[in-house]
Amino acid sequence: MTTTNTVRKKGLGKIISVQGPVVDVYFKKIEDMPALYDVIEVNTIDGHMVLLQTKEHLSSNTVRTVALMDTLNIQLNSVCYNTAQPITIPMGDGCYGRVMDSVGRPLDNGGEFDCPNRVPTRYLMKPEGFDLRKKKGERPEVLETGIKYFDLLYPLVKGSKTGILGGAGCGKTVIIMELINNIVKAHGGACVFSGIGERIREGNELYYELEEANLLANVMLAFGQMDQPPGARAEVVNAGLCLAEYLQAKNKDVLLFMDNIYRYIQGGQEVSTLLGRVPAETGYQPTLASEVSAVQERIRSIEGGGSITAMQAVYVPADDMTDPAVVAIFSYLDGMLVLSRDLVQRGFYPAIDPLQSASSNLDPVVVGQRHYQVAQDVLMHINKHNALKRVVQVIGVEELNKEDQNIYLRAEKILNFMTQPFHVSEVFTGKKGEYVTIQENVEGCAKIMNGDFDHLKTEDFYMIGKVPRM
Repeated sequence: MTTTNTVRKKGLGKIISVQGPVVDVYFKKIEDMPALYDVIEVNTIDGHMVLLQTKEHLSSNTVRTVALMDTLNIQLNSVCYNTAQPITIPMGDGCYGRVMDSVGRPLDNGGEFDCPNRVPTRYLMKPEGFDLRKKKGERPEVLETGIKYFDLLYPLVKGSKTGILGGAGCGKTVIIMELINNIVKAHGGACVFSGIGERIREGNELYYELEEANLLANVMLAFGQMDQPPGARAEVVNAGLCLAEYLQAKNKDVLLFMDNIYRYIQGGQEVSTLLGRVPAETGYQPTLASEVSAVQERIRSIEGGGSITAMQAVYVPADDMTDPAVVAIFSYLDGMLVLSRDLVQRGFYPAIDPLQSASSNLDPVVVGQRHYQVAQDVLMHINKHNALKRVVQVIGVEELNKEDQNIYLRAEKILNFMTQPFHVSEVFTGKKGEYVTIQENVEGCAKIMNGDFDHLKTEDFYMIGKVPRM
């Protein structure tokens, strides 16, 4: 972030306290005082610039700030400068294929961004257009992904929000990359990846995997990594949203990935504690609800423009689904995908557990009556299969009555049919990636449940795209 000499002469202050990431700054002139969220610049004794974000006014001359980078080597009484503006990031097509941090600095050793201007990250776009379902009776637009599980059972509506729950090694990254691949190639869309408080290794691996899959040129990335101060981890969400809003304004369908949205709340919790605010009964910041809503309400479609469709990875602390942070996030989500380690071990990819996952977009108004009915029949078959599984393991499928036999065997075929070779994993599976349209998907499942493929073996449906020819 740069400022002019004129601004610097006007905004002179000095450091009077440094306590970890919390820095107090004194301004002699009242007119030099920064507004809330304005950025203050200070240099360390070894020449590194540190950015401080104003969080509180302690008096008419003193402000309390939270550092957006390490405060090591900041000296007492160091001269600092009020930039008189909030956090800004570079904005333009030069951000494609690049990685920035929460304040717009490049993290990929690629030099400065080739962008015409910088824009504030916290400001919403013009508020007209909070009307995804603006006309009574109008069907929301479904975003076809080409992935069978998504399109059949957990459809993505443009402007919707979907959460992904899954541990390490369950395939979150592969699903994310396939979604990016299909949205870019099938819809001419664009993607933004916001890495919030995650490991440096994960960001590094994602960057090179996107590069190898030739997807990097259509993705913008913003990372606030786990080793950064809490202020940076909390603010990188706004950087990702700002990039997504830029693309949306260019009439693009944007897929926004946020990994991990819980870390955003955690960063805000740490900042709140550092500022000495009294926590809520459960230990979270008293502003939890407003902070979550400030992020989630920026994810939407706009009239006459593009859409932002969000996929949010959610960490559930101690697997407690009643945790206040998890409840606050879930209240905004349209769907939830749960990835199963058991399915991974059995070789079922994508490893989505259909009985634990859910989506409010699976509705006749959204997907149509035919699609909805087929999806409900599929879930009924899978549910019945799950109930009969232990019985079959003991007595064998031949001992079931004819109706249960048909349901069990057809459910096995459906579960195998829902596996799919991905374009981004061709090198691992040795199978060409398949894009399956919604119509092909629905018709295929309907034929399996009608018994049209009873003569085929279950393994004939494993890792295929469309159903086999009869």
